[in-house]
Amino acid sequence: MPIKIPHNLPAVDILAKENIFVMDEQRALSQDIRPLKCVIVNLMPTKIETETQLLRLLSNTPLQIEITFLKMDSYVSKNISVEHMKNFYKTFDDIKDEKFDALIITGAPVETLPFEEVAYWKELERVMQWSKKSVFSTLHICWGAQAGLYYHYGISKYYLNKKIFGIFPVEIENTKTMLLRGFDEIFNMPHSRHTGIKEEDILKISELEILAKSDEVGVSIIRSRDKRKIFVTGHMEYDRLTLENEYKRDINSGKKIAVPFNYYPDDNPEKKPLYTWRSHANLFFTNWINYYVYQETPYDLDELEKM
Repeated sequence: MPIKIPHNLPAVDILAKENIFVMDEQRALSQDIRPLKCVIVNLMPTKIETETQLLRLLSNTPLQIEITFLKMDSYVSKNISVEHMKNFYKTFDDIKDEKFDALIITGAPVETLPFEEVAYWKELERVMQWSKKSVFSTLHICWGAQAGLYYHYGISKYYLNKKIFGIFPVEIENTKTMLLRGFDEIFNMPHSRHTGIKEEDILKISELEILAKSDEVGVSIIRSRDKRKIFVTGHMEYDRLTLENEYKRDINSGKKIAVPFNYYPDDNPEKKPLYTWRSHANLFFTNWINYYVYQETPYDLDELEKM
């Protein structure tokens, strides 16, 4: 089954050219099934690119998924038109009385700020509090993972001496988890961040389990033991050119930045970047939707109130 999204969302044309099946709202209504409901808090500045990346990965399951995009009402995005946000995004007040099978909280370019100084932090706290009784499974990505670990468990981030930037090998710690079913023991994950989470802080919380980590980038995938909260410190959703775009943006703005690690052949930015994490990214999102959302969420979402 496909993802269900508005027919005029820019990602529709992009995904159609990639032979990815999407379904408009009218066709979805004709199918006598309950679609999974997924809300995406898109905090990335590159709104359309992030929408497309996530929808590409969520479409790779046999399940119909109804997507809702959520914006922070307390912050106006600078890199996207007001019309786009008005047409395709809802506010928290619009959905606060609804229940969802899944929630995704993306990364955001605010990691060098203390959480409390982020313009929309109070609003995001409301979303995370609401999710406890209104969402079954939440996937936190990069800064979203740091924010979720801080809000739910009081785990602070720390500042790195050097930005982690590139494609890094990550090793599985728990080979029996269904979230990583089918994974190689070592797999590649894109990272792009100035801050990190200390492994010892995770180990102090009995409710959390480290699923994958590496010497170079530290803990990479964490889950709550009830499987309802997933934290990924990298960007499995990134496509081939995302790191290149970030690299060129920083070079063009005069910033000193190293060539992304393990990304260009021979570390030569003139060559086409290698796409070495795509299969595991697809597998990760498929496993999450199947084993942690579809197989576990109650059919009647009102049951979430009792969990």
